[in-house]
Amino acid sequence: MDKQVNNEIMKQKIMVCCGTGCTANGGRDVYKAFLEQLSSISNIEVLPMVKQTGCNGWCEKGPLVKIMPEDITYCGVKVADVGEIIDKTLLQKQVIKRLLYRDPATKKHITSHHQTNFYRKQHKIALRNIGEIDPGNIQDYIDRGGYQALQKAFSSLTPQQLIDEIISSGLRGRGGGGFPTGRKWQACKDAQGSPKYIICNGDEGDPGAFMDRSIMEGDPHTVIEGMILCAYAVGASHGFVYVRDEYDLAVAYLKKAIQDARIHGYLGKGILGSNLNFDIEIVRGGGAFVCGEETALMASIEGRPGEPYDKYVFPTEKGLWGQPTIINNVESWANIPVIILKGAQEFKKIGTAGSSGTKVFSLVGKVVNTGLVEVPMGTSLREIIYEIGGGVLRNRSFKAVQTGGPSGGCIPASLLDLKVDFDTLTQAGSMMGSGGMIVMDDHTCMVEVARYYLNFLAGESCGKCTPCREGIRALLEILTRICDGEGQMKDLDLLEEISSTMQEASLCALGRTAANPVLSTIRYFRDEYLAHIKEQRCPAGVCRKLTTFYIEPEKCNGCGLCTRNCPANAIVGEKKQFHVIDNESCIRCGECYRQCRFDAVQVM
Repeated sequence: MDKQVNNEIMKQKIMVCCGTGCTANGGRDVYKAFLEQLSSISNIEVLPMVKQTGCNGWCEKGPLVKIMPEDITYCGVKVADVGEIIDKTLLQKQVIKRLLYRDPATKKHITSHHQTNFYRKQHKIALRNIGEIDPGNIQDYIDRGGYQALQKAFSSLTPQQLIDEIISSGLRGRGGGGFPTGRKWQACKDAQGSPKYIICNGDEGDPGAFMDRSIMEGDPHTVIEGMILCAYAVGASHGFVYVRDEYDLAVAYLKKAIQDARIHGYLGKGILGSNLNFDIEIVRGGGAFVCGEETALMASIEGRPGEPYDKYVFPTEKGLWGQPTIINNVESWANIPVIILKGAQEFKKIGTAGSSGTKVFSLVGKVVNTGLVEVPMGTSLREIIYEIGGGVLRNRSFKAVQTGGPSGGCIPASLLDLKVDFDTLTQAGSMMGSGGMIVMDDHTCMVEVARYYLNFLAGESCGKCTPCREGIRALLEILTRICDGEGQMKDLDLLEEISSTMQEASLCALGRTAANPVLSTIRYFRDEYLAHIKEQRCPAGVCRKLTTFYIEPEKCNGCGLCTRNCPANAIVGEKKQFHVIDNESCIRCGECYRQCRFDAVQVM
């Protein structure tokens, strides 16, 4: 091939998303295909040109391939598309329209992902490098300003000045509690005792949550740099990254990053010629949800069963092995280098007065654009779900959004304009949690949602304290009765009474927040509980014992979609003629109700 053409190709960068979601859809195979096919072109240095990146966030459209510097983003790329991309886009400078995102409103093809509604409303701090660098290449991180904050701290900030900067930024812990990060660091610095420890909590167990996972997989050095800065500030000598055992890819990248950081002098003895001696090791969690609670997490690191204990003394004074300890989650650490490098006041310009900066959410459920989003604190639920998320699937009605994981609350449509930050979510009966956000449509039964989360928590409670162990079990039994059509009006008072006791008396945050799904659904969807108890019906058509389906003849056009999807063959009717459900054969699975595009299937 012509040398000039080779040089032209080599000026371009091909970034293939190899985050967990895209990898599951073949992203890594696409990456390998680019390597193989470009290697066949003579005089091409493939590796600097083709990069595997972490999660770009737009999981619904993956695998994503970005061509730079032209800023072209291709969606849903398959191995079969690679040759065409090389031939047409790299060699002939042509854009392949069928691989571009097509805006559903304007029907126009959009060349750059930056121009889509999904990305335009975002403000990336914690996710600033993800999708832009190879997480296994330390030089990529350095080229984007990595470890400059550490150099700045060593050259111009005392440990106390660094802590003051974090305090001034207003950063609150992104793990869910929202405790001011700087105050925590100050308490540890002032505590007596040595050695002091730094812990990164990467035990992300919420269903549907993948924020921390994506940061560890896509930008592990930002976590490491944040931890080193903290070690310098409080005088710590050793750090641990506690990672959920299932996160194999995150562990692999963290191991590589720690090794490379040592080689470059960022970890170990006399970091960058300073007096700081600090190193990090990885601890793989045992998979227990409760180990996300910091006292259980520390017990697990120490080799003991991962059970919480009451914090009469905070970990900053007496934590890991009885020594002063700082615990922050992955997203919190990812913010630290930016705050130190750009200054607290720049960070504080973003967000709200009580919740500065941004928050990363995993936006999942019945929403068009599922994925990872980072928005300024104070962004409304409506903006996140409808402008970034693209609205509810199949244009169905929005019913609720559950925030904060299994222990979070369900927020109704009447609060869609709620400005999301730590305090407003708490006031609404939910919480920030680590950042899960599950969208629900009008086919969702809120009583069943509460039952589902209580069932999850019943299996994850360590069982150490009576209020949590017995309280969750009692709530689950009552909710199950209601879903089965055996509920009584007095059950509503009993649910609230048990929930109140759990909030006041449980040992750890899991027990104290476990009742949030129950209390929030009773608060905002009491009519559904009443329908289950008084009318013996499930308005959403989910609870099988309380549901009967029928087809409205006026709306049914005989398309046959319900018939093809009925597992019990309980629907009969000729093509283009209205269909009928045989209730003797119907198993009340609701598949016809979910599949019908014309709202012909109704709940009796």
